[in-house]
Amino acid sequence: MNNPIEDKFNVEVNEAEVKLAVSSIKERVNQKLPDKEILKNCFNLIDLTTLNSTDSVEKGELFAQRVNDFPKHFPNIPNVAAICIYPSLVASVKQTLTAKDVKIASVAAGFPASQTFINIKLSECQMCADSGADELDVVISLGYFLEGDYFTVFSELQQIKEVDENAKVKVILETGALPTLSDIRLASFLAMEAGADFIKTSTGKIEVAATPEAVYVMCCAAKEYYKLTGRMVGIKPAGGMSTAADAVLYYLIVKEVLGEKWLNNSYLRFGASRLADSLLSDIMGEKVEYFSAPRKE
Repeated sequence: MNNPIEDKFNVEVNEAEVKLAVSSIKERVNQKLPDKEILKNCFNLIDLTTLNSTDSVEKGELFAQRVNDFPKHFPNIPNVAAICIYPSLVASVKQTLTAKDVKIASVAAGFPASQTFINIKLSECQMCADSGADELDVVISLGYFLEGDYFTVFSELQQIKEVDENAKVKVILETGALPTLSDIRLASFLAMEAGADFIKTSTGKIEVAATPEAVYVMCCAAKEYYKLTGRMVGIKPAGGMSTAADAVLYYLIVKEVLGEKWLNNSYLRFGASRLADSLLSDIMGEKVEYFSAPRKE
């Protein structure tokens, strides 16, 4: 089986139509920026992320404590959706995190390159789940995908999804490394057919991260997948998101293509670090630096 989904789904993309549609949505962003309710909704979609080589157990604990304390400082704003961290921090964050309805997401399976053995990928995913991760953010095997070995990509993702039935799996397509929008659409269907709960744009570790065009194509694929299967798959733009305008643009793309049912953190997430304080600043009408330098109270 060279391509397990090519016969089932149309993977062709009209790039000119995508650019036109995205351009039309961009024109509405400035109209929506003053809407504090949209900004609050966007804040509640954030996977608050720290993925630095210098991350430590202490930083993870402080990060979690800031999330715990958030409702005391901002009682009228819903908390973030999740904390996204490296596997080594999962256990300590699990022990520290008490905030209601905030999930723990761990990158796994050889993040960010996915260039390791499948048994190592599965073992790492299992260890993350056992340590307390609710969600696993994993990268497709780009090397296999780009050389056309779609079966191996599909098989690996299927096996990862089967590691823990309770863990949501967000599959990172690394869209900035895919040559065409048709490749992004193909990768989207491949991941969804393999069982992905979310399809995600980027690791944030290469130059080209999330783009509006990539997210639009992913949303269109998710819409067709839902029509054919009845299963809703979430969308996660990630990488390079730092302003309220970025968040509102992606929010509007999802609303335009997929509709209101996707506009909650069960089906839409924003992977970001700087975005949280930027949104808070716009909501509060003054500069806020709450998450940028986590510290104990």
